[in-house]
Amino acid sequence: MTGTPRLFADSPFRAATAPSPDVLSDVLRAVRLTGAVFLSARFTEPFGVVSPKSFDPGLPMAHLRHISIFHLISAGSCTIEMASGTRRHVAKGDILLLPFADEHRFWNGDAPDMALAQEIVRKGPLDGIWSVEHGGGGAETKMVCGFIESSELLFAPFFRTLPDLLVEQVGDQAVGALLATTVQEVLSLVEAATPGTQMMLGRMMEILFIEVLRRHAARLASGDTGLLGALNDPIVGRALQSIHLEPARKWTAAELAREAGTSRTVLADRFNALLGRPPID
Repeated sequence: MTGTPRLFADSPFRAATAPSPDVLSDVLRAVRLTGAVFLSARFTEPFGVVSPKSFDPGLPMAHLRHISIFHLISAGSCTIEMASGTRRHVAKGDILLLPFADEHRFWNGDAPDMALAQEIVRKGPLDGIWSVEHGGGGAETKMVCGFIESSELLFAPFFRTLPDLLVEQVGDQAVGALLATTVQEVLSLVEAATPGTQMMLGRMMEILFIEVLRRHAARLASGDTGLLGALNDPIVGRALQSIHLEPARKWTAAELAREAGTSRTVLADRFNALLGRPPID
């Protein structure tokens, strides 16, 4: 996907007072995204699974340079823990985005041991979508897993500031209808296992990726560090917006300060506090 979908360009988020949506749109428009669904999994309590950072050759995604992983929980619940120690209980309706596809584990109940994901996946009824049936026969947890691939994201400053786990709750009334409808359509297509649906599923993964990032950026408060947090800052955000509106212009610190409605000293202080570098960089 080489352009930003219309759904993002027309989002109500663009009408917000903060300048971040335009800049975020510019960043996403500049990278190529490729999405796919790769796994339909059914676990029964007790179970425990470790998903590695990289997969064995011959398994899904092993050849891709950089991916971000989605887990869509369609039934039951479990606990997920990242390599960093981040832990979250998730349940039906939750959307999990792992931007860096780091090693993680998830479980429910007292599993005797943790199974390695690459040892329990099997080829499924749809080409390119693998399946898992694993666990002790108790309460059921089901999930559909997809990914977004883009080597260009590795060099996007905003991407490197994302947390290792983002969770959206479709059951939350604050979540837009687009997100809930897209998730439901993904689950329905995977359940139907109709040949020829992979392209549609890939586009839906791209939509979910953009929407989850958009919602994450909207929640960040002024003062949060990193590029996405800086976009919501009233001073730095206006300066960044000006740069993105005229990227070929040879900006000076004085000009940026004037556009941001502040002094060069204050602008430099805000840039250093939020981004760790001066405006000229």
